[in-house]
Amino acid sequence: MASATGIPQHLPIDPDRDDQGDLEPLLGRPGDASQRENAPIIKNFVIGTGVIAELAALILTAAVWAAVLLNPPLILFSVHPLAQSLGILVLIQSILVLQPTHTGAQKQVGAKIHAGLNLVGFALFAAGVASIEVNKFANNGLHFHSAHGYLGVAAAVWLLAQYLVGFTMFAVPALYGGETNARKVWKYHRSSGYALLLFLLATVVTATETDYNLNVLKLNLWATVILSLLIVAGVFPRIKKHKLGL
Repeated sequence: MASATGIPQHLPIDPDRDDQGDLEPLLGRPGDASQRENAPIIKNFVIGTGVIAELAALILTAAVWAAVLLNPPLILFSVHPLAQSLGILVLIQSILVLQPTHTGAQKQVGAKIHAGLNLVGFALFAAGVASIEVNKFANNGLHFHSAHGYLGVAAAVWLLAQYLVGFTMFAVPALYGGETNARKVWKYHRSSGYALLLFLLATVVTATETDYNLNVLKLNLWATVILSLLIVAGVFPRIKKHKLGL
């Protein structure tokens, strides 16, 4: 994943090569995950296996929102599942839109959309974290009393680090010793982003075992696991190996 903000007027030249061999994804044929010339970028969301991730992410988000809205009363804590589920949906969009790009022009447009979506996602995650913290302090609630709580804190720290690295790579490459060195960080930043997506989905799965879900929302554990696996099945086959240095 690229940065959340800070895309300069002229993006640095991407070191990724654009020949046909380098368009090969982890699974499938090169064309399965590549944006065609002059094709509208909106198609990137559903190219190849992307449609699987898109549908699974939408269903997961809709399930969370339905569970919250259909189980009143709405309280401050309700903001947490609403914001976090929507944040993950937006984050997945930011991945899907950028993955199929491979020409310089496509990458510039994709990176800007990716950055804008990440900024929206960051705001949503921040709102979700703030709501649960304010609620806990207001009600003297316990911290770190579930696996979800521990994973949630780790995910928040990881997200912040991911956004900071992405932002500084584009906006302040001098921090890395110049653009050349900053470019070398890209493959690690991308790998970290994909690993972070897995971690966030694991955090969502553990949320089904919390008291709030068991007593109020009643989201099904295995349905959540299956939807999370479908998201992975839709996103990961489209990863271009050369962008991870493979």
